[in-house]
Amino acid sequence: MKSIFPFLKVALPLAFGAFLIWYVFKDLTEQEKDELYTSFSSANYFWIFLSVSFGILSHMSRAIRWKYTIAPLGTTPGFWNSFFTVMIGYVANLALPRLGEVTRPGLLGKYEGLPFNKLFGTIVAERVADLVILASIMAAIVLVEFDMLKDLLFGYLEQGTGSLSVEKIAIIGGVAVVGLAVFFFLMLSKSNNPIFQKIRELLRGIFEGLLSIRKMDNKWYFFLHTAFIWIMYIGMFWVCFFCLEETSHVPLAGVVASFVMGSLAIVFVQGGLGVFPLAIMNTLLLYGVSKSGALALGWILWTSQTLMVIVLGVASIPLLRFINRNNKIESVTSN
Repeated sequence: MKSIFPFLKVALPLAFGAFLIWYVFKDLTEQEKDELYTSFSSANYFWIFLSVSFGILSHMSRAIRWKYTIAPLGTTPGFWNSFFTVMIGYVANLALPRLGEVTRPGLLGKYEGLPFNKLFGTIVAERVADLVILASIMAAIVLVEFDMLKDLLFGYLEQGTGSLSVEKIAIIGGVAVVGLAVFFFLMLSKSNNPIFQKIRELLRGIFEGLLSIRKMDNKWYFFLHTAFIWIMYIGMFWVCFFCLEETSHVPLAGVVASFVMGSLAIVFVQGGLGVFPLAIMNTLLLYGVSKSGALALGWILWTSQTLMVIVLGVASIPLLRFINRNNKIESVTSN
């Protein structure tokens, strides 16, 4: 019975993504389908190429940033070893969720003679830094677009709650949030439930990751690369909007909001299959973009970035072996 769970963890998100693709396309009118195909054929692929270039630069910067977290272990890996293992890790994540987090330190440890467990620990600092940046971007979008989001949310609430006023709903919601916060705080601090224990371990890992960044010798270079990575992430989104006439006038707030929703979609469904274009479409509808134009851009963004990861990730496998063909170092398993 246990052997079926790993299969379901992969199959169910992919099945859900495939269902979303069918669900969206079945409701398109013939005119919307024609407009969608026209958008693909008339897209300016210069901007798509530039978007992919920004994506590659972000991955190169990530490979350099990783070297700063590894340096305290007593060695600094070569750039190409770091870059190729990063890209292999990305393509591994497309195959199986979180497989890349194991593949990256495993491969680098093999060719740099470093212990897997310590290399795996260096990834925690990266994940914490990226989580803080993404949370900050999300908070900024909520503040900038607060009025639009408020009107949208209150409109949904008024439609679904009948006679209840928005003020009453806000009070009830506030009390519920405070109550849940107190409940989870008590459960996290005292409960022996396996789920809450895992959450405690996750929070402890985030805290340790923050401490490791604070103690890093080259932390300012680490911060600069982190900023550059996320600027490139947003940049590869932004320039792609110019590939379609209909999306070229979307404001920066709409671009960043789409970026946030697309990032969350990738978390919930493996590789963002199906759900990524849908998240982009639903976000851009709020900014007056037509359904077909918004959906076309979502698929262009997803396809270009996914193909880039697959091509570079697959090519990195033989290239990593080639540049280390004379390297006899094997990974260290002891501390």
